[in-house]
Amino acid sequence: MKLPVVSGNAVLKLLQKEGFAIVRQKGSHVSLHKKIDNKTILVVVPLKKEIKKGTLLSIIRQAGITREEFIGKI
Repeated sequence: MKLPVVSGNAVLKLLQKEGFAIVRQKGSHVSLHKKIDNKTILVVVPLKKEIKKGTLLSIIRQAGITREEFIGKI
């Protein structure tokens, strides 16, 4: 499946629904984290109108969700 063109705000909202919490914001980048067992997953999302494909794939991979799950929830 092809990845849709999404904004940083859309990705931010989706990750918050997945249980990620905003830790901080510096400039146009927002850091989110989620604790699973004794691990903390950290994801940084740029707040841009359109997130590039490679950046979006990296965010999806870091968040621990599949491409199909992401597309289904957007």
